[in-house]
Amino acid sequence: MHARADAADTAPNWPDDIFATLQRFDVRQVPYVPDAGHSKLIQRVLASSTMRGIPLTTEEEGVALLAGAWTGGQRGVLLMQSSGVGNCINMLSLIPILRFPFLTLVTMRGEWGEFNPWQVPMGSTTQGVFELSGVQVLRASNAAEVPAVMEAAAAQAYNALTPTAVLLSQRLIGAKVFTK
Repeated sequence: MHARADAADTAPNWPDDIFATLQRFDVRQVPYVPDAGHSKLIQRVLASSTMRGIPLTTEEEGVALLAGAWTGGQRGVLLMQSSGVGNCINMLSLIPILRFPFLTLVTMRGEWGEFNPWQVPMGSTTQGVFELSGVQVLRASNAAEVPAVMEAAAAQAYNALTPTAVLLSQRLIGAKVFTK
């Protein structure tokens, strides 16, 4: 499985822009469920001496991990795919109760050029699920938008304690295709 080479916007530097923003905001813990859309960012995190990448078995563990990181004096960001957002619904209730900074970066599926019908239901409701859970949603659809969207999202999450999700559109990451 890989991203389609002819995707509208697959500039390879947008994960580096995200990483740079996370560094500026002193993010230390990065829980993630392995995902091809986040692969370059995950590689950067794992190679970093200042960030700790933490593989998860399921996305909701990441919400609790971010609460614990904040209690221990560290900032974190949760990396997941849109299909994992549904797994987090109950755990998202921790955010307003505990008032910790919450930032998640979500690679979208079920939209631009999707081939897998199982990805469409959650992909089409991801933004609504977050909004109904009290999480502000920002979206980046092309590489040029990523730096500004990330800067705004990190400021909202870490400075204003506004739970924030950044949706990285399927057009940005490239539609996945299966090949032999």
